[in-house]
Amino acid sequence: MIRAQTLAGTALDWTGQAQHVWVDAQAVTPEDLARLQAAFALNRLALEDALERGHWSRAEAYPEHGFVTVRSFARPGTADEFTERLSIFLYPDAVLTVSSAGTRALDTVWALVGRESVNTAPEIVYELLDGTADTFFVLADALEARVDELEERVFLDGRSNPVGDVFALKHVLAQARRLGTDAREAVALLARHAEGAPADLVRYRDVQDSFARVSSRLDGLRDFLTSLLDLHLNLQSQRMNEVMRTLTAVSVIFLPLTFLAGVWGMNFKVIPELSWPYGYALAWASFLLIGGLLAYSFKRRGWW
Repeated sequence: MIRAQTLAGTALDWTGQAQHVWVDAQAVTPEDLARLQAAFALNRLALEDALERGHWSRAEAYPEHGFVTVRSFARPGTADEFTERLSIFLYPDAVLTVSSAGTRALDTVWALVGRESVNTAPEIVYELLDGTADTFFVLADALEARVDELEERVFLDGRSNPVGDVFALKHVLAQARRLGTDAREAVALLARHAEGAPADLVRYRDVQDSFARVSSRLDGLRDFLTSLLDLHLNLQSQRMNEVMRTLTAVSVIFLPLTFLAGVWGMNFKVIPELSWPYGYALAWASFLLIGGLLAYSFKRRGWW
């Protein structure tokens, strides 16, 4: 599918125009590719990168045009690992975008062209890259909310085991940081080598700073998850120590009682307490007194 609009924001039926136009090609077929090659000078290496599935983010200034391709998350609000990719061919007075099914940033910027000072090719590229950077911030917000939920589980629900969720989030974080770092380096190359007015190059550096800031947030979340995992393990160890302390206290209480029961249970013929009418009561009174004193003592010390 190929759609087009002028840089003034007017939709048009594309018949090969290559000036003052933004052409967006999605799910490119061989027929679409032939039409694009007939209208635009497309560098072979850039075209291969744009059509290759799963290609990493990169940028290059070719003799025919500037080129940048960036990967981002398709559903950043849900913090899943599905990604999307957008390739941008930048000409002095035209923009060509290629993707498999569009992106969140592309759909947003498509409606802005001709309004809000988005009416030149470098401005469109800046808005596309800036919108892509915004998806990483949406992802960071979603991940922070998930991390807060995990933290609450660790402190309030001692029976839950968040280890699996922690490692799942760390996997998404690692992927997000890798994609964000690649996109930042691609934008840095574009700002260094692309042709344009000084204001356009400043815009590219602004996008580079956005990717740097989101990478810093993701690094902070990764460190916090590591600390949260360590905290969970420490709390589990502390709970286990408390259980062992309680069991030890119970064992100590029954230790003297077991000793007395063993003494009075020996098979000697002469044990004065056995023939005493109140011997049984004395035994129970001893058990209750010793057990009660030990239990009271442990309770005062907070051992159970």
